[in-house]
Amino acid sequence: MVLSRLAEETKTTIVSAVKGTDDVLSALRGAVKNQITGAFKDVSDVATAGMDSVADVVSGAVSSAGDIGSSITDVAKGALGAAVSAVSDAGEDVFMAVRRASRGAIKGAAETGADVGQVAVSAVEGAIDTADKLGKNTTEFTKEAVIGVVKAADEIGSEVGNTVRSALMSAASLPREVIKSAISGEKES
Repeated sequence: MVLSRLAEETKTTIVSAVKGTDDVLSALRGAVKNQITGAFKDVSDVATAGMDSVADVVSGAVSSAGDIGSSITDVAKGALGAAVSAVSDAGEDVFMAVRRASRGAIKGAAETGADVGQVAVSAVEGAIDTADKLGKNTTEFTKEAVIGVVKAADEIGSEVGNTVRSALMSAASLPREVIKSAISGEKES
């Protein structure tokens, strides 16, 4: 799996943005938000190309974790939140953004060889936190995030998909019934 051009650009931007800063995660969130905002301004068809950029930007951010000396789970959570907040600020579909950002987190984790199960849990936690901050429905954000991480994991391979499902179902921090419902509903979509 190779990062897209936008994901590589995002990774480079984030590494540059956090150099010399004391608050790496705040700098990361700002860089992700700026990348998403820029991507939305650069495309006329936000419904497709703009939303595709959400996954690429989050993937690039997550793949930068080692270069910026941060936990990949913290980066995944922060990048997802920043990306969805930027989409919300643009007045676009935040639910689709949650799904795309979650997919990007898994792709970035897989690219670096990180524990995709832990990243999946962090992405879903990030979706829940972001829903609270934006005053949105946490159950819907949770479902979209679960669908996003599971589909991305399945695209990588069935073993990765099983790892992600298991991590989500065993995470004490996540609402088990919502996770279970989303995983079983994902198979139908």
